[in-house]
Amino acid sequence: MGEMLTKGDDFPLHQSSEPMAFAGGDRNFYDRYFFNGYSPDGRIFFAAAMGFYPQLSIVDASFCVILDGVQHNLRASRRSDGDRLDLFVGPIAISVDIPLEKLTLIISPNDGPLAAHLTFAARHSPIEEPRFIRRNGTRLFMDYTRMTQNGHWTGWFRVDGQRVELSANWGGTRDRSWGIRPVGAAESQPPPQGNFSQFFWLWTPCSFADASLFFHTNDDDMGIPWNRRAVLCRDDGTEQHFDAPRFEIDWEKGTRRAAGLSADLGHGHHITLRPKGPVFAMSGLGYTHPIWGHGLDHGPDLDIAYDQLTEAERGPSNPLAMHIQQLVQAVWTSPNGSAEGIGIAEQLFVGPHQPTGLTGLLDPVA
Repeated sequence: MGEMLTKGDDFPLHQSSEPMAFAGGDRNFYDRYFFNGYSPDGRIFFAAAMGFYPQLSIVDASFCVILDGVQHNLRASRRSDGDRLDLFVGPIAISVDIPLEKLTLIISPNDGPLAAHLTFAARHSPIEEPRFIRRNGTRLFMDYTRMTQNGHWTGWFRVDGQRVELSANWGGTRDRSWGIRPVGAAESQPPPQGNFSQFFWLWTPCSFADASLFFHTNDDDMGIPWNRRAVLCRDDGTEQHFDAPRFEIDWEKGTRRAAGLSADLGHGHHITLRPKGPVFAMSGLGYTHPIWGHGLDHGPDLDIAYDQLTEAERGPSNPLAMHIQQLVQAVWTSPNGSAEGIGIAEQLFVGPHQPTGLTGLLDPVA
C-alpha cells in the first residue's frame, strides 16, 4: 500500500490530487460530528462529538450526559494515521449505518461510569447552512460548511450503573461540519489586528409534531449578521427558507444568558423560546476547554479522561460554562395556527452586541 493511502482512497470522494489523508492546505482544517439528545420531559440531556484534524494528526471525541442535575463528561484523544474512516477514539465510536439518515453512537464500558448504544434516525434531509467565512485582517479565521438535521433516538445509556432506556419520542439534533476553525495549539504569532474579542453566536434547532425549525445567527458588535438563516423542514420533505429573520433576547439578570428569545422569521412565522431544562456546558465536548480543546495533542498514546460538573458548577460565572446549550420550550406561530415543541438554544456571547445591550468583553447585562 502507498505511504499515505487509506481506506478512504477507495471511495470517489477526492477533492484534490492528494490522497484522502491530506485535507486542504490549512493547518486548522477539521471535520466533525456533533450530536445531542433529550428526554421528552427535558430533564435528561446527552451530547457527543468526534473531530478529525488531518494536518495535526489528531482525532478526539467526547460523550456527555446530564442526569439528576450532574453533567458527566467522557473525553478521549489519539494520534491519527490519516484514515478518516476509522470512526473511533478509544471507547467512543460512530457507525454511519445509512448516510444522511441513520447513525449509531457506541460508548464501550471503560474505567469511567458511562456506556451507551444509541441510534439516531433522521426526520428529514439535512439542511445546508450558509457557508461561514470570517477573516481577521488578512488571516482566515473561519471558513466552513455545516449540515444539520433533527431526528429521534433509540437505544440506551448507562451512568454509574443506572441504565436509561430510550424510546422513539426522544428527540435531538445532529450536525456535520468541516472546513477551517482555530484548532490545536494557539498560533505562535497573532494576526496583525489582534485576536477576536467579539463573537455572537445563537443556534436554535427546534422540533415540533410534524416539522423542524432552525434559526441561527452570527452577528458583529453592531448586530449586523454575517451569517443568519431560518429554515422550516416539514416531515413531508418540503422546506421553507426565511432570508431576513429578526430576533430579540430577554436576558437573565446579571448574566449573558438568555431568559427568553423571540424571532420574527417573516411571512407570518414567529417563534418564542423559554428555558425548560438543564444548562449543558459545551466544554464537556471540548469547546473552549483549556486542556481538552479541539485538536490539542495528548501525546502518542490514547488519552482518556472523565469528570463531572454539578448544576452549580455550570453557573454563568464559570468560564467552563460560558459556551452552553440549554433545553427550551418552543412556541411556533404561523398563518395556520400555533404549535408547541422543544428545542435547544446554543449560546456563546463574547464582546459587545449593541442591539441586545451587551458591552465589554464578558460584562453581564446590567
